[in-house]
Amino acid sequence: MIPIAYNVRSVVQRPVSTALTALGVGLVVAVFIGMLALANGFSAALAKTGSSRNVLVLRKGADSELSSGLGRDVSSIVAADPHVATGADGRPLVSPEVYVLIPLAKSFDTTQIANVVARGISDQAWQVRNNVTVTAGQKPTSGRPEVCVGSRLTKRFPHTGIGQTLHFAGRDWSVTCHFTAAGSAFESEIWGENEQFMPVFRGEVFQSITFRLKDPGSFAEAQRALQADKRMTVDAHRESEFYAQQSQLLGRILSFLAVMITGIMAVGAVFGAINTMYAAIASRAPEIGVLLTLGFRPWTVLVSFLAESAFIAAIGGLLGCLFSLPLNGIVTSTTNWSSFSEIAFSFRVTPALLLVGLVFAVVMGIVGGFFPALRAARLQVVQALR
Repeated sequence: MIPIAYNVRSVVQRPVSTALTALGVGLVVAVFIGMLALANGFSAALAKTGSSRNVLVLRKGADSELSSGLGRDVSSIVAADPHVATGADGRPLVSPEVYVLIPLAKSFDTTQIANVVARGISDQAWQVRNNVTVTAGQKPTSGRPEVCVGSRLTKRFPHTGIGQTLHFAGRDWSVTCHFTAAGSAFESEIWGENEQFMPVFRGEVFQSITFRLKDPGSFAEAQRALQADKRMTVDAHRESEFYAQQSQLLGRILSFLAVMITGIMAVGAVFGAINTMYAAIASRAPEIGVLLTLGFRPWTVLVSFLAESAFIAAIGGLLGCLFSLPLNGIVTSTTNWSSFSEIAFSFRVTPALLLVGLVFAVVMGIVGGFFPALRAARLQVVQALR
């Protein structure tokens, strides 16, 4: 085999063309990782929303909380189920909830409007959803028009500071606290008391009922019992699985766009690699002739130049990974197509994505270097030495 050191030294002899080719590959890889980090962040936000210890009850056939409707009688039946855990005070850990969308202006001039989830909760919700933590202020007082705002909304919407007033559903609501939820979609919601939300929104109807399982391993049994109860018509979902499914549609779309956009850009990067390698082979034809004269086989010449092209692309892949790292943690927002509400989340660049980007770069280098390397392997010794 031709020593790899020969190819590395050859790359150094062409610093400008090598740098431009590597930069082109790096930009493609950066875009590729950025798009996948967007999809990854969105999926992670919804995956963190649910707990494997919680069960979400919806009207039978409803594919989202927005399209569901459950009466107070259903809430009472669910609360009496033996699979429901109880709190320290002996009360069942059940939270019947109102789920509606409200239009909020993103700026003071009201030119940009977004749909935001307003969730009416019970007192037990703070125990059922143990990933939710109040970071500032006090929880809304029962019987008052008060709300708690998710941390993702406070920097993107006006009038969301503690002590300020939000206006929706024809009423003024005092903001009494902010909360976080481990980066989940709950941080893009506004929470208030369900008894305050019901009269001004959809009447005496809950959209969902969430409860904590006494035994996390008894979900299948609890699901069968609830769905078989003739007094109500409901579907029971493990909360973590339900919210993970909500992200699948948009996640697939974002992944598809990542492949399409970077695929188009990759064509340009591959042609750049082809031009670089063809120029290298044209200027190094006598060297190739000497290698063949010394007894190196054509296939070793082919592998050698493929390795050189892959090495250049790997440098570009490393640059692309470095370019994409600042994206990690940047907060953006999009519409959750399952609920038609705006959800804020962070770009999530993981080691796995960086590895995928690096492999993608090497593949581009091999594809771009194949035909020039094949040409080098087919050179006649006499022709090359001229």
